[in-house]
Amino acid sequence: MENLLLATLPPEDLTRISRQLESVPLRVKELLHKPGELIDYVYFPAAGFCSIVTVLEDGSMIEAATVGREGMVGLAATLLENPSPTAAMAQSDIDVCYRMKADAFRAEMDRCSAFHSVITRYAQALMAFVMQSAACNAAHSIPQRLARWLLVAQDRMGADEFLLTQEFIAMMLGASRSMVTMIAGEFQDAGFITYRRGRVTIVDRAALEATSCECYRTGAELLRGAD
Repeated sequence: MENLLLATLPPEDLTRISRQLESVPLRVKELLHKPGELIDYVYFPAAGFCSIVTVLEDGSMIEAATVGREGMVGLAATLLENPSPTAAMAQSDIDVCYRMKADAFRAEMDRCSAFHSVITRYAQALMAFVMQSAACNAAHSIPQRLARWLLVAQDRMGADEFLLTQEFIAMMLGASRSMVTMIAGEFQDAGFITYRRGRVTIVDRAALEATSCECYRTGAELLRGAD
């Protein structure tokens, strides 16, 4: 089982849960749910990553959390008739993502089995991650946040090269596109990354780690503790 949350389940629980999962591909920028709408499915990525985003009145989106194969999308489905306050979207093409109907998810949570324990522990870690991200957005510079985001993306993708437009980065960081263009250019001139035609390659990960704030390390530790 490629999703790490599901992989932690005891064999008998995993067998039962697997019968309720279907594998679906996701395409980059595909919306999994919108704010104010009930959630029909929860998602367990097996690769790549998704973003949980806050949508503002003007339609702009700011990232609150990144979810890869260590987690799941759709925690608001835990409560019946509880609309999601956020949106979720795929940040990359994902060939394998497991999804589960929301009513089946709630039924499994109500069993209070190992699945309930795993999801509850992850929900606590994700909340701490979101709070860390909020602090990061308020206290740290855009270069620090961009370095952190690139490291998180590399971790989730499991590759040094991946698709990433400057428009998308600006939206996720809540920064202007011109600012992101300038900082990405500085990173490229310094030899941290190469960027061409919407694809970024991480060249010097150690330099990005040195540029990033402590929030990258703290966030990674929080989510590792949930596994």
